[in-house]
Amino acid sequence: MVSKSRTRAFFSGCYSDIVTARPAHSPLPIMIAKPASPIRTAAACLAILSMLATAACTITPPPSVVQARAAAPAATPGPTLEQYKARVAERIFERNQSLVLRGTPQAMLRSFVLVAFTVDRSGRLVQSSVYRTNGDDDAEATALASLRRAAPLPAPPAKLLNGSGQVELFEGWMFNDNGQFQLQTSHSPQASSID
Repeated sequence: MVSKSRTRAFFSGCYSDIVTARPAHSPLPIMIAKPASPIRTAAACLAILSMLATAACTITPPPSVVQARAAAPAATPGPTLEQYKARVAERIFERNQSLVLRGTPQAMLRSFVLVAFTVDRSGRLVQSSVYRTNGDDDAEATALASLRRAAPLPAPPAKLLNGSGQVELFEGWMFNDNGQFQLQTSHSPQASSID
């Protein structure tokens, strides 16, 4: 015995009659679609073609806009924070030559002093303080004094300035036993063995 039912379904942009037949020996119904009218099929095909045609269209700007874009210089990124810190390190080395360690820092440093400092848009040192240290008072004093001697620092790029027109930085002073230092930004590789 076969049971039949009729439903309407949306198929290819048009409605079709679908006949569901269920043969007695099959647990699943078989769906048989009756073809839609030729007018509906043609309308669906035209709708699909028009959608594809409009999706493939591009808008070409007028020649004056194209020429203006071609003539505009490419945006070049300004100095990064790391590049600015390297310039600051150079200034610190220039102004503290007798304290700068030339060569390889020893494997076990005497001290590492991390200094937090703020520079305004003109390069003026606004504030500085020891942020982290191992408690070596002489190394802390040397780090802060060498930073003050380097002031005024190079003016920071405008893109690095915060809302107050300042840039906040951290720099690490790496001290050997002889009291000379290198800066973390531009230090040489440390020795690998303790002599």
